[in-house]
Amino acid sequence: MHMNIVDIIIKKKNKESLTEEEIKYVINGFVIGEIKDYQMSSLLMAIVLNGMTDEEVIHLTKYMILSGSTLDLSTLTNVVDKHSTGGVGDKTTLIISPIVASCGCKVAKMSGRGLGYTGGTIDKLESIPGFKTNLTKEEFLTEIKDIGMAITSQTDNIALADKKIYALRDVTGTTESIPLIASSIMSKKIASGSKNLVLDIKVGEGALVKNIEEARTLANLMIKIGKENNMQVICLLTNMDIPLGNNIGNSLEVLEALNILYYNNINNNLKDLCIELSSYMVSLGLNISYEEAKNKVLEVLESKKAYNKLLEFIKYQNGDITKLPKSTLVYEIKSDKEGYLTNLSSLELSKLSMHLGAGRQTKEDTIDYSAGIIINKTLNDKVSVGDTLLTLYTNKELPPIEKEKLFTIDNNINDNYQLVYEIIK
Repeated sequence: MHMNIVDIIIKKKNKESLTEEEIKYVINGFVIGEIKDYQMSSLLMAIVLNGMTDEEVIHLTKYMILSGSTLDLSTLTNVVDKHSTGGVGDKTTLIISPIVASCGCKVAKMSGRGLGYTGGTIDKLESIPGFKTNLTKEEFLTEIKDIGMAITSQTDNIALADKKIYALRDVTGTTESIPLIASSIMSKKIASGSKNLVLDIKVGEGALVKNIEEARTLANLMIKIGKENNMQVICLLTNMDIPLGNNIGNSLEVLEALNILYYNNINNNLKDLCIELSSYMVSLGLNISYEEAKNKVLEVLESKKAYNKLLEFIKYQNGDITKLPKSTLVYEIKSDKEGYLTNLSSLELSKLSMHLGAGRQTKEDTIDYSAGIIINKTLNDKVSVGDTLLTLYTNKELPPIEKEKLFTIDNNINDNYQLVYEIIK
């Protein structure tokens, strides 16, 4: 029978389920350009508004995987991957990959560039002068065999349909939809070849998913898609109401990754989260218990093995860590009152870092790699009048700052901050 994209859009508009054949037709037609952007945008909006059944999402993921090339990692053992749904100050990949590789797993990571407030992992790495992010398939696999890890920018043809759909979602207000988030992440991850995946699903004001119920639905759906594709998936639902760690920006986040791996006495939500994620990754990758895995993780942190692995990785991909860019202007934001630092707004801080030059609004924007924010205190620290709370780095004039939007100082500590809400397997 002959299919018609308009009929399919109307079907989804009327809250009906699409068949596997219809989904195949849409994805293939869109990739070759027979189905136009405006038609796809219309269908995406209908999906955002009316949802999809699990079965529809499984089919959608399948044809997104088949739309491009896939990576075969079967020559490697103990491969494990992780994906974070993104958040403010989220430089976990830079910290976790060397930890997990030092524990004897292989980390084959394809990462993206960031749109919106924060740079993606690739932007962070590109802030290191000389660093090469576009590896060929051969270079990528050779590096993993040599040092246990590699990070490359996403190749153009892995899950090709996802790349095209993602670009549309970004400019048509259709990013926040569980079926679309799940199929996008899982098609890329399955096509990338790993059979083990740890997902860090961010929940809160700085995240795509705003509440625990939605996050739980997303987690269960991605685990289900994983099973269909013989991939083991563990999901952690984690807090994104306040930023991760103390640094926001690109070269500043690379610096923080180095510091976390080097100084064993740093204790903050970033380090805690990295230990959790690494432990679940090592547990999957080596097929050992979480407790055993966690001991290995703590050991490679203690011995600086993970720190040396990060340096080895940067050097392997031609980066010169001694030449991280520095901004010309530094401003300090001081406290007007005393009390405890009970909250930091992920959203407002990320908007500010964007104004300083650390993010991009369109794909064509250039990022100022040296720009960003260092948060000088940790949640619940005691603060006196005149204490420096934020240090801003930029090469631009400072925008007007509304302190009360950025952080909260209160008389009592905030004792209901929880970093990991739930672990779903």
